[in-house]
Amino acid sequence: MSLAPWRSILARALHRNRSLPYARYVQLATVRPNGKPANRTIVFRGFLNDMNQLKFVSDNRSEKPKQIEYCPWAEVCWYFPNTHEQFRIAGKLSLIDRTNPDESLQKARKLIWQELSESARTQFAWAHPGQPRAASETFSPPAPSQSDPLEQFCLLLLDPVEVDHLELRGEPQNRHQYHLEEDTWKIEEVNP
Repeated sequence: MSLAPWRSILARALHRNRSLPYARYVQLATVRPNGKPANRTIVFRGFLNDMNQLKFVSDNRSEKPKQIEYCPWAEVCWYFPNTHEQFRIAGKLSLIDRTNPDESLQKARKLIWQELSESARTQFAWAHPGQPRAASETFSPPAPSQSDPLEQFCLLLLDPVEVDHLELRGEPQNRHQYHLEEDTWKIEEVNP
């Protein structure tokens, strides 16, 4: 499948907001097994190879794996302050853990681990997320290997099927929606 038409627009927004480290943060919305929404901020880690899948990381001890198993559909909302743009990207999530049999995805999981800072890798060695607060020494573990991901480390992929791009500058503002239909992206200009 070729690159989606929204990829270059998102790449431009990332480039024009590169001076803001927090411009790589997105809000990820999922659904809990009890049907209630869950939302959190995660860090965009690029695209998988030359594809349209967005990369993030996760801990398989967190609530996300249960939510993805219950309902793989999710949406990220991303705001770029310098350019006053919002992207809402909806699609299916895939969690690539150490048991995934796909060698290319395991390679991508290992590569993203190696690209993390030491402090980011160390957070995966902390006590179990969401459990009662552990002793302070559990938050100062030895630095994990830079080459081999910890067992609980996962690559999280979002495979988009809908993108809503809103440019908040201008009168009126501009808004385009992109929908994936049988391997082809359809673009529609809509009212803001």
